[in-house]
Amino acid sequence: MSRLLTNWSTLFAVTMLVAGCVAPVMPYTGPHLTPTECRDLAALRTNAPPTMAQHQSELGALRKAGYDPSPWYDPYYPDDLQAAQRLVDYWFQTECQRPQSG
Repeated sequence: MSRLLTNWSTLFAVTMLVAGCVAPVMPYTGPHLTPTECRDLAALRTNAPPTMAQHQSELGALRKAGYDPSPWYDPYYPDDLQAAQRLVDYWFQTECQRPQSG
């Protein structure tokens, strides 16, 4: 039994090593927000009544920024939510805002 466990452990370690060499993790360089998220985040910044879809887009953007609303107890709340909101605001300003012509 221990020999089988050793073989599986070795196989797993080799697989992880090869996978790391073949497909290195590259930093993401594209836009963080989709056009739908940009549209919905812009709509949420107005005084119009928000829709459920707009709230879902906002939550999706916050999750991309690292916020996880699922823990029962989050010792970092509200700091982690506010940090994600700042990051989403930055993405919104840099990726969604069209330059003003004039």
